[in-house]
Amino acid sequence: MGFFILKYYKILFAVVCLFLSFACKSTQDTNLPSSQSREITDDLNRKVKIPEKVTRAISLAPNLTEIIFAVGAGDKLVGRTDFCNYPEDAKKITSIGDTLKPNVENIIALKPQVVFVSTASQLESFTKTLEAQGITVFVTNPNSLDGIYQSIEKVGEIFGTKDKAAEVVGNLKKRVAAVEEKTKNAAKPKVFVQIDKSLYTIGKDSFITDLINRAGGISATQDLATAYPKLSKETALALNPDIIILSESSDNDEPNEVFKNSNAVKNGKVFKINADILSRPAPRIVAGLEQIAEKIH
Repeated sequence: MGFFILKYYKILFAVVCLFLSFACKSTQDTNLPSSQSREITDDLNRKVKIPEKVTRAISLAPNLTEIIFAVGAGDKLVGRTDFCNYPEDAKKITSIGDTLKPNVENIIALKPQVVFVSTASQLESFTKTLEAQGITVFVTNPNSLDGIYQSIEKVGEIFGTKDKAAEVVGNLKKRVAAVEEKTKNAAKPKVFVQIDKSLYTIGKDSFITDLINRAGGISATQDLATAYPKLSKETALALNPDIIILSESSDNDEPNEVFKNSNAVKNGKVFKINADILSRPAPRIVAGLEQIAEKIH
């Protein structure tokens, strides 16, 4: 799982740029008669046609699978990726392969009406192939907690479970507000998030940066361009964070050696958070927020 997470972060913005280029060309043209479809705008500002009633869908990202189950539409999923391991019932659904390289033939054979994708895991040619088959492709790309709320609400709208989605979002907002209330007057330590031991971290466009700030900390890398930059050892050394948070995986179980004399290591302020919770923009991200707040205060 650690390898997948690093791979996920490495290609995130390279593929986003490709998708944004595609999104600016034209809106989606499907084979659905207008009387049987409705239009919804995805996170790339693409206006796509969605069937009035969605009964068959495929998720090509673990966070989207979690969201679909959370809004009460898990029974509408007919396909998921090998990495979609939460909730437990997701494992019972047919896998169409790797998140980054799904089997397009298997996807088409499952006859989905909608395929949910993350901009980190699909390419323009893949999107065009599905849309040529009359399959709607819906893209999400949240870069903040508010963006995650929006993803949940839009998925609920697509499946006709808006009330359930609103309930989920409402509960998450209450938990976030409780964290912000507890930490609003606390000192704000400088926090470094180590995604990978080779010094991949978070930048200003990452939802994890928003998470750190809401938890009462200050991300040491919040001004860096892009979402998941890789730092040089010299840059990392100069940060001297008060706290280090490790996105816990088998290959990211301790800070890079460059931090050995940092305040964080000297004071024993190095903490681990399950990578699946920290890296997936889905409802469990608020559990990640709560854990961060508890550890840094």
